[in-house]
Amino acid sequence: MPVPDHRRAFGDRVRELRKERGLSQEGLAHVATLDRTYVSGVERGLRNVSLDNIHKLATALKVDVSALF
Repeated sequence: MPVPDHRRAFGDRVRELRKERGLSQEGLAHVATLDRTYVSGVERGLRNVSLDNIHKLATALKVDVSALF
């Protein structure tokens, strides 16, 4: 099944912000209290991310939730 465009775009934005901050997937996962494999799945567009986890990612990346979209 192909990855939906909106999930891919969200994942690309998370990856972009993570790299700008010099974080590894493992580092971001640690700060966000998520599993590294979950962060990997988000960045590849494989995860349908919940609002709670969107908030965790935004907080860990020190951005407003809207910056992820």
